[in-house]
Amino acid sequence: MPRPGAVVCIRVFVDGPGGGNPVPLVADAQGMTAAQMQDVARRHGHESAFVLPASDARADWRLRFFVPQHEMEMCGHATVGTLWALRRWGMWTSPRARIETLSGIVDAEWDEARERVWISQPAVQARALDAVQQQRVAAVLRIAPPAPTMTNAATSRIKTLVALPDAAALDALVPDFAAIESACEAIGSTGLYPFALEPAGDRAPAVYARQFPKSSGYPEDAATGIAAAALWGHLTASGQLSTGSPADPVVCVIHQGRAMGCPSAIEVRPRFDAEGHVRGCWLSGRVEGEGGPS
Repeated sequence: MPRPGAVVCIRVFVDGPGGGNPVPLVADAQGMTAAQMQDVARRHGHESAFVLPASDARADWRLRFFVPQHEMEMCGHATVGTLWALRRWGMWTSPRARIETLSGIVDAEWDEARERVWISQPAVQARALDAVQQQRVAAVLRIAPPAPTMTNAATSRIKTLVALPDAAALDALVPDFAAIESACEAIGSTGLYPFALEPAGDRAPAVYARQFPKSSGYPEDAATGIAAAALWGHLTASGQLSTGSPADPVVCVIHQGRAMGCPSAIEVRPRFDAEGHVRGCWLSGRVEGEGGPS
């Protein structure tokens, strides 16, 4: 295990060389101030995770997340990556764990066969944008009219889902980055998440997405777990994706980061209750170590 305060870099949701979203991780952040944590995020230029003792008796650990600009309530890829690292270092040995975050308690499961972490997200809350809001987002994304369907959706933080006709249109986006923060502020969103579905024969359609955050301190994310959870919730609620059954759940793979040269894949599957009803989802993906302590 790294020494207290040391930063270890990992990559989460990796789907090829150079892929995944980097996470600077401090496995023992006791004694660090919020300013010191934010400085780690600034120095590395990525959303960073910090492990602390739980203050909630229901949880095993508390996680704090910082981007270069501010603290975040929850980060999907950083939570998956942190738990993977804790498993490798022998700090997490049980089949399940509970994590305290500013957005609430997150459940986690260890997939021994694949050596992967699954984390929970609650059911999605969604509402369609009105015509004025859609026009503003379309202008920021530089999408020619007619504007596509747009929805504000959240499992932890609100993301604006923007349906595009295909993956080529998604990859071709060159947003007005200077206008993203004000547009997100106006529509009550923390980031724009344009996406496209591609037919895949008899199988579930392939899902592709990009994330342009409101004010994280960088223009685009290679992989965004909570946005993927919100998108999955919206697509299943609208009947565009199947959830399967408790005995045979459908695992959806959301591809992100291709336009950045950072191929990423986020796996999402339904979370069923004892009666077989869908109650949110589970997120997972491949994690790789990137570098030693710094």
